[in-house]
Amino acid sequence: MSEHPRRRGRRNRSADADVDKIVQPTARINPYNLASVEQEQQIHDMSMRILEEAGIAFYDDEAEARLRAAGVAVDDDQIARFDREMIDELIALAPSEFTHTARNPDRSVIIGGDNVAFAPVAGPPFVHDIDGGRREATLDDLTNFVKLAYLSPHLHVSGTEIVVPGDVPFHERALDIGYTHYKYSDKPTMGHYPIGKCAADSVELARIVFGPERVASEHVLLGVINVSSPRRLDDRMLGVVHEYAKANQALVITPFILAGAMGPAAILGTVAQANAEALATIAYAQLVNPGTPCIYGPFLAVVDLQSGAPVFGASESVLAQFLVSQMSRRYELPFRAAGQYVTSKVPDMQAGYESAMSMFPSMLAKPNFVLHAAGWMESGLTTSYEKFVLDLELSGVYLRFLQGVSWDDDEWAIDSLLSVPPGGHHLGTEHTMGRFRTAFHRTDHLDYNSFEQWKFNGSVWSDRRANHAWKEMLERYEMPPLDDTIDEALLDYMARRRPELDPTDFQ
Repeated sequence: MSEHPRRRGRRNRSADADVDKIVQPTARINPYNLASVEQEQQIHDMSMRILEEAGIAFYDDEAEARLRAAGVAVDDDQIARFDREMIDELIALAPSEFTHTARNPDRSVIIGGDNVAFAPVAGPPFVHDIDGGRREATLDDLTNFVKLAYLSPHLHVSGTEIVVPGDVPFHERALDIGYTHYKYSDKPTMGHYPIGKCAADSVELARIVFGPERVASEHVLLGVINVSSPRRLDDRMLGVVHEYAKANQALVITPFILAGAMGPAAILGTVAQANAEALATIAYAQLVNPGTPCIYGPFLAVVDLQSGAPVFGASESVLAQFLVSQMSRRYELPFRAAGQYVTSKVPDMQAGYESAMSMFPSMLAKPNFVLHAAGWMESGLTTSYEKFVLDLELSGVYLRFLQGVSWDDDEWAIDSLLSVPPGGHHLGTEHTMGRFRTAFHRTDHLDYNSFEQWKFNGSVWSDRRANHAWKEMLERYEMPPLDDTIDEALLDYMARRRPELDPTDFQ
């Protein structure tokens, strides 16, 4: 395989960020490579053929003009055909890692390299708890989930629309979502990204919180770009690219392909299509602003060809993810991996099975950023309070797994091994007593008791324990400090901005 061209300054960390203030999880296990070097080259070549012969539609006048000015062939139907040399040159401008700056600098995280960051679910319009069932989500629900995400050590990015606040008009949501995250959390936050105007408001809120100079030089927002597969970027997503890239903010490039519907009913064809779509979008972001951070992360699932329903946790999705993760490493781009996706409608055994099948393989794919790490239910239509807590439990297990095995001398426990007699035990040894609180990861809300003890404690199922847990977490939540001047400035901007927003401009 030929070496991919890289440029100097690829790390592109914010100059003022002191990343040593936070202990961020890292992946210390080697990634699983499904394809050989030759097969990886085949995927690349097939993707280049798609870009050169079939092209990608850019349905936006500004994008069309910029592509033409750069020498990209664009036909009358706004379909752009790239040559592979240009793709190589442009994606080489995107940094291999960057700092996602938090309001609290101690919570800033690095995206890329061996670093790992988890973020909660994004986008569900409904919410579910076992007390009241499924209903339309509200701003109060969003506030609750922002608080829960803030409290968890297993979520490193606060997220965005953990639920869609249905009681807030669409054209005003960027204001309320952004304010909620800044008010109730000081972790890194994502921006709103349905259309460019929403992204613009997210950027303005960030300028109030961080100051215009820091926003210009640091990456305080992540915006998700969902390619409308097959091979189509519309004016809504391109508007988001324009707003975030021009403001020097990061993008998560996510072709969303259900194999058998938006992509072929074949793993390799779907992977080649997703790779082509991602590369074209990353390349275009570099035309807007060279050096724009881009996280490579196709969202790949399959369709049940008998019912037409999406399937999460399918083995074919896992295989496809292994392949696209390998391509991200080829291009030296941060990788966004699959979260805890499920089709289940309640936090039941199916939900647990699908969560594990969706996300555990991500841990073998060298993940840098995992969106939808907690809360996703009903094919992304619902955020579950109970599943959010249970997913956090699993996230802690996954993060411990990523640490791999320590090769320190103490890990051999040689004194205990030599001193415990045949048939004896290690429960009371000096080595065990010195490590009994830290040797193994322990979850907070899974039950490890005997059947008799579990029954004595009330025979409480996991969803009921999770129900108690999220309520207890909200009771002990304490708001992180936010400067009163910044808070007032945010509220003032929102109050002035609301009357200016025309709902028809957001259609």
